[in-house]
Amino acid sequence: MPRPVEDAMQIARIGGSQHTPVLVTGGAGYIGSHAVLALRDAGRPVAVIDNLSTGFRFAVPDGVPFYEGDIADRALLERIFAEQSMGAGRGAIMHFAGSIIVPESVAKPLWYYENNTGKSRGLMEAVVSAGVPHILFSSTAATYGVPDVSPVTEQTPTRPINPYGWSKLMTEQMLADSANAFDFNYCALRYFNVAGADPQARTGQSTAGATHLIKVAVEAALGKRDRVSIFGTDYDTPDGTGVRDYIHVSDLAAAHVLALDALIAEPGRSMTMNCGYGRGYSVLEVLDAVDRVTGGAIERIYGGRRAGDPASLVADSSLLRATVPWQPRYDDLDTTIEHALAWESKLPEVRRSAA
Repeated sequence: MPRPVEDAMQIARIGGSQHTPVLVTGGAGYIGSHAVLALRDAGRPVAVIDNLSTGFRFAVPDGVPFYEGDIADRALLERIFAEQSMGAGRGAIMHFAGSIIVPESVAKPLWYYENNTGKSRGLMEAVVSAGVPHILFSSTAATYGVPDVSPVTEQTPTRPINPYGWSKLMTEQMLADSANAFDFNYCALRYFNVAGADPQARTGQSTAGATHLIKVAVEAALGKRDRVSIFGTDYDTPDGTGVRDYIHVSDLAAAHVLALDALIAEPGRSMTMNCGYGRGYSVLEVLDAVDRVTGGAIERIYGGRRAGDPASLVADSSLLRATVPWQPRYDDLDTTIEHALAWESKLPEVRRSAA
């Protein structure tokens, strides 16, 4: 069932963007599937390509054209562009496909540079060859590494400390260089901590063994995990645990659609913008909120710091707010947890139905 009209009103229609066909890479994954819902709810033509290595076919709504395959498959991309009427100055890419686990990137750096950076280069080559004029790229706050300041602005130096962050920053650089040389523009959105699930529980974080704190905490609240580990209690923060900016995934998806509209409205302009609320919560505050929402008490195991974890990582998203008419609807920690909990409760049934 589509979102109520008022939920989609902030996704503004600018120029001809309402009719621009959009291909979402990684559209069966966590954030990508929410972007697909936001596009469909706003009446946009959308298709998905996903190799289902970490995505789920059930996350793509019925009626959305789905192509199972890899973005490295140039022939498949060319077929999709033809079938979806993209190219020759028409269409847009929302690029979410890639790998996102930081420790895995340290253990498998060449895989991350191939899967995130190398395949993105191939996607750009296909986009340039076909004449698709707009790319919106899923980037990350990991490009900043361990910043010296908080909140973090787009002018904060980018100093990644792991292959994941570097793979994303390299892709940003390729986008910038290619946009200067060829006829397309781009927007790189740097996410902070994405959390929650679709308010109607149509999709959510479904990956087994996920490491996102709110996902882990609601799994523990539902008995799917025995406990939650806390890494570091001696940071220079009010309660000694790390502070992060948690953005609701549906607000993030809305920001993607608005950023795409901005690209279409100003074809000569490219952008890099932070996505967050500008407010941080500590690990203990998040766990307390989960206990409050569920009426339970998650077992907590205290451990030492993890290498490379900053004390605080909070977004300054003033550039995003000044550039597009983004008005978050779910900027409330308890609401984010409630939506994550509802999806986590529904997930076993979804998996059974999809089997």
